Amino acid sequence: MTIYLDHAAATPVDRAVAAAMCEALTDPQLQANPAATHAAGEAARGRVEQARAEVAALIGAAAGEIVWTSGATESNNLALIGAARLRAGRGRHLVTAASEHASVLAACDELERQGFAVTRLPTDPMGIVEPAVVAAALRPDTTLVSLMQVNNETGVVQDIAAIGTLCRERGVLLHVDAAQAAGREAIDVRALQVDLLSLSAHKMYGPKGIGALFISRETVRRVEPVLVGGGQERGLRPGTVATHQVIGMGVAARLAAGRRVEDCARLVPLREALWAGVSRLPGVFLNGHPQRRACHILNVSVAGIEGESLLHALRELAVSSGAACAAESAEPSAVLRLLGRSPELAQGAIRFSLGRVTTAVEVARAVEVFVTGVERLRRLAPPA
Repeated sequence: MTIYLDHAAATPVDRAVAAAMCEALTDPQLQANPAATHAAGEAARGRVEQARAEVAALIGAAAGEIVWTSGATESNNLALIGAARLRAGRGRHLVTAASEHASVLAACDELERQGFAVTRLPTDPMGIVEPAVVAAALRPDTTLVSLMQVNNETGVVQDIAAIGTLCRERGVLLHVDAAQAAGREAIDVRALQVDLLSLSAHKMYGPKGIGALFISRETVRRVEPVLVGGGQERGLRPGTVATHQVIGMGVAARLAAGRRVEDCARLVPLREALWAGVSRLPGVFLNGHPQRRACHILNVSVAGIEGESLLHALRELAVSSGAACAAESAEPSAVLRLLGRSPELAQGAIRFSLGRVTTAVEVARAVEVFVTGVERLRRLAPPA
């Protein structure tokens, strides 16, 4: 049986989430369109708004500041493109990091085609984007900074509070991709001084295909929609709201808020046991900061072994050779190249990501599979 260690790509749906979604799909009182004005529509809308409040509570926001989307990719697009277009009269310069998620980088590419300027910051060798580097990149025409709280490949945690402070002082909006942070790192959008924040349900034990964007009423109020055709979600995201998915995300957010400290306290020792086990082999390197990283991700490079061969050797484990969004690419990870890894080490990287269902027995077996697989591959093709 496969040991699932790819929670950074997608987490299993929590049983309580699945039960709530099944109820929403079968309860006759919840089958109406939540935009309808009759009693059945009001019942569905009530559950949608309850879920909105649950997601808002996870990040310290008000319910009215949450807009439903299909996931963090759409949220990132709406945040960057929508905010940049609406504020174009104030300036047309954005700052992000070269280590961001593909959806952020692609949105920046699109904005450049529309005449905006984008500065893509490097990380240091540990994967950190220092606040001083961000500050130095700000210009009089900068309107938006976009940085993820937890890197999806390495688990490195950025100092969002410090960056939020400097952005607020300069009158620049801060967008945060918090898909990997939700349920693992503390998030308070007011304390962090975040203006826009993206979430995805399937990264926190909710269903796939549903996410949310926080839009601060205090500093942003509105972004320009990127989709047209309806007035749902204050006109920012047209289309019928998927009641069952929204309810599922609400339950997932409520569980994440209640379990975050407990989950992380359990996962850190498991992650460290995994690292202790795999690092006893020579030529195995930790990718990312040794301390400033989220509880669930361990990314390692293996010298002298090609990534696809290593994945095949580890087929008993469900792990990733990079970000899920780039899983079909044969190119070395751009994030790891930013850390100074050679193309070979970046290509031979494995991301383990643990979750609520991960056990110590599974971690021990993962170490055994990894050590055996690496040693066998090195015997077959010893490094030059």
